Amino acid sequence: MSTEARAEVLALEGALSFETLPRVLEESRAYSARPDLPDRLTIDFAAITEVDSSAVALLLEWRREAARRGKGLNFVNLPANLLALADLYGVTGLIQPCRA
Repeated sequence: MSTEARAEVLALEGALSFETLPRVLEESRAYSARPDLPDRLTIDFAAITEVDSSAVALLLEWRREAARRGKGLNFVNLPANLLALADLYGVTGLIQPCRA
């Protein structure tokens, strides 16, 4: 039996906005219900085309869910406007990748 942690990268595409939030939440709930959920997940935002303040709430929800499940979660290629919104709301430290 291997003790090596499983890791995956999930690449997002398109808009993360109030209009797309229900679909993205549904997809993320289905993903997190997988029996083979990885120990560490990196979510890549390189192909995100648009964000609004709901994207900040989504990232915080994903952080809470990962912590509840004891899983590692990292966000990469966060758009500058998403980081600006997180800074405005005072939650930048909660969404920035952990540095080891």
